[in-house]
Amino acid sequence: MKIEDKEKFFCKTISNIFFLFLIIFVTLYMAYQTGYYEIEERKKVVLTEEAIKKFEEDVANGKNIDLDDYIGETKKNYNNTTSKFGLFLSQKIGEYAAAGIQNTFKFLDKMIQN
Repeated sequence: MKIEDKEKFFCKTISNIFFLFLIIFVTLYMAYQTGYYEIEERKKVVLTEEAIKKFEEDVANGKNIDLDDYIGETKKNYNNTTSKFGLFLSQKIGEYAAAGIQNTFKFLDKMIQN
């Protein structure tokens, strides 16, 4: 590969990385400016206020109180086929990488001892 080709490849790679970071920045900035995070937090507050009101009404009416009725689901389940496949793939890559590193060090140890 010629030096000019390497320089063009390097410049193109750097510009692509910069462009990617720019897109990520603009996306996050727009999400911040539109108040996406604040809206999501406000939804949680409204749900909590509604649960408090329901709890107070149930106490006033003398109903049997169970804490699970007033607390929303705090932990979401993100298990799906894609995440399971990703976990499986990362475990296999980790196993092969560990085996490769061990074999490399065994080979280097044999080379040093000879």
